[in-house]
Amino acid sequence: MLRRTKIIATLGPATDDPQMLDQIIEAGVDVVRLNFSHGTPEQHKARAEQIRNRARAHGRQVGVLVDLQGPKIRIEKFVEGKVRLTPGEALILDAGLDENAGTAERVGISYKQLVNDVKRGDTLLLDDGRVVLRVDDISGNEVVCKVIVGEELSDRKGINRQGGGLTAPALTEKDRADIIDAAEIQADYVAVSFVRNADDVNEARSLLRDAGGHGGIVAKIERADALERIEEIIDASDVIMVARGDLGVEIGDASLPPVQKHLIHLGRTHNRVVITATQMMESMITSHIPTRAEVFDVANSVLDGTDAVMLSAETATGKYPHMAIAAMDRICLEAEKQRLASKSDHRIDTRFERIDESIAMATMYTANHLQVKAIAALTESGSTTLWMSRISSGIPIYALTKHVETRRKVTLFRGVYPVSFEPESTTHASINHEVIDELVRRGTVRDGDLVIITKGDLMGVMGGTNAMKIVRVGSMPTDDDIG
Repeated sequence: MLRRTKIIATLGPATDDPQMLDQIIEAGVDVVRLNFSHGTPEQHKARAEQIRNRARAHGRQVGVLVDLQGPKIRIEKFVEGKVRLTPGEALILDAGLDENAGTAERVGISYKQLVNDVKRGDTLLLDDGRVVLRVDDISGNEVVCKVIVGEELSDRKGINRQGGGLTAPALTEKDRADIIDAAEIQADYVAVSFVRNADDVNEARSLLRDAGGHGGIVAKIERADALERIEEIIDASDVIMVARGDLGVEIGDASLPPVQKHLIHLGRTHNRVVITATQMMESMITSHIPTRAEVFDVANSVLDGTDAVMLSAETATGKYPHMAIAAMDRICLEAEKQRLASKSDHRIDTRFERIDESIAMATMYTANHLQVKAIAALTESGSTTLWMSRISSGIPIYALTKHVETRRKVTLFRGVYPVSFEPESTTHASINHEVIDELVRRGTVRDGDLVIITKGDLMGVMGGTNAMKIVRVGSMPTDDDIG
């Protein structure tokens, strides 16, 4: 059984060993994430090259996602590296303090505009909500707070305003430079952190194109404000990421599950890819098995229809990167056996605007109501397979294309598998035979199986898919007039 939900693994020190890279590829990674919050451009370029080389050696295609850091909204450093905050005591967030001079009474902040973004009575959440502060006063460069929930607090922890409202732009100067590096790496996807609106997505896309990059744009949904403009953000993006860390802090942990379900539904409705991320297998940073709660979390995301589930520190710095991927793989496979994961009434009442989109929808309706073994889509850009992948199904969709960029792109689409394919023939019947021969060679189909093939009259034309053909393996006519 092929796993349809894709697995994204973050590269880091724990995966730098070529042997470990081989293990994570064998365990089933589909896309790797390069976290530009850490490391140097040279390290990221080396990791991208290395994973592609090792994937090629395994006969696999692995996508590369560059994750931009975004604005640093953090406290600065403490003199002693950490302090313990006591409830009821005051803590001043001081935009004018030296970055290394923090104490239990006063600490610097990286985001100097904080003094303009908050007001008396606001709640600030530090270190993913472990520390809770109430704003009592704003004076000059100082945000004077009262500690409501105190914990040990160490250097460089993040700051969130409950309910959102911080005005920091999504793209920093560092991000703009990193987008150029992403283009050089030929990243398949670039993720924009702390997206506020469609303009943030459009700006990132424009910068990437200007730098010569062709990757898709991922909008990370991690601000409460983004939820107010979510449909315009989704429409501007290729992918959305449900980034549950900061988002959960800003909207509250209890609100996160229904919001996640809503975002996955919206993404699929708008024909966009959805990634579910953050702390999915957190315990596996140090443990070789996940907790039962983590198992349920991954499985429920699959049942909700997410395209991909993501691992962060579990693979970047954890002890068992390959085991975390293997655990995620078996959980996804088991969840996909459930009827909810393979049946769909998605877009049943929708009018289609394009011929290729109509072919994609007709293909999936037919495949789900006929005993079809596989779908083979000859594609230039991957769009046809994206539309197909929005429909829940247990039938594998093979994206046959000569374009390496398209093969990498579809690694993120649920239930879609890239195949390097450049037909030697020009007639439709002969091309059909080549397609079936490729699937037979891969062991995907055998004599008697039904396969749906989609393609365009004019090969090599993007958006030109206009034909769907149902063939039975082993009994295909050879005359060109029926191709």
